[in-house]
Amino acid sequence: MSGAPLPKDEILRLLEAARWSPSASNQQPWHFVVCARDTPAFDAVHNTLAAGNKPWTSRAAALIVVVTDTVRTSKDGTRSPRRLAAYDAGAAWMALALQGTQQGVVVHCMEGFDHVACKGVIKAPEHIDVLTVVAVGLPGDPADLSEAWQREAEGNPSGRRPLTEIVSFGTFG
Repeated sequence: MSGAPLPKDEILRLLEAARWSPSASNQQPWHFVVCARDTPAFDAVHNTLAAGNKPWTSRAAALIVVVTDTVRTSKDGTRSPRRLAAYDAGAAWMALALQGTQQGVVVHCMEGFDHVACKGVIKAPEHIDVLTVVAVGLPGDPADLSEAWQREAEGNPSGRRPLTEIVSFGTFG
C-alpha cells in the first residue's frame, strides 16, 4: 500500500457495499470499526497485529475491525445464540472486498492479530465477536516491499484447490 490517505467517501463506499449484504432474517449482525491512519485508534489496533502483519499494514490508509453480534434478541426480549452471525459477517466482508477491487483499493483481510486485545482496544461488549481486521489503502509501489517479500510475491501466486477437493454430490467426501 502507498501510505496515502483514503478519502472518507471512498471508505464509506466500501462499507455501503457491505451494508447491502444478505443476512439471516435480515438482521445484519455485523459492525465495522474504522481506524484511520495517523490516529490513536489505528495505532492501537495496529499494535494488536501479529509481527508478520505489522510491516505491510503500517502503510494502510485504514484498519477496519469486523465484528459480529453473537446474540439475537427476539421481540419478546428472549436472547439466543445467533448461529449464522459469522457467516453473515463473512458475506458483508466479501461485498466490501469486491467493492474495493472495483474502486482500485487494496483490501486485505487478516486473522493474524490478538483477538482479545483488539476487542479491548475497540471497547466491544461481551456478546460481540471480533472476527478479522481488514487493511485498506491505495496501491503502493512493489519496489517498496522488502526483497524477501518481492521474491515471495513473484514466485508464490495465490492458488486455489481444485473443485474435486471442495465439491461432492449427494454425500460429503
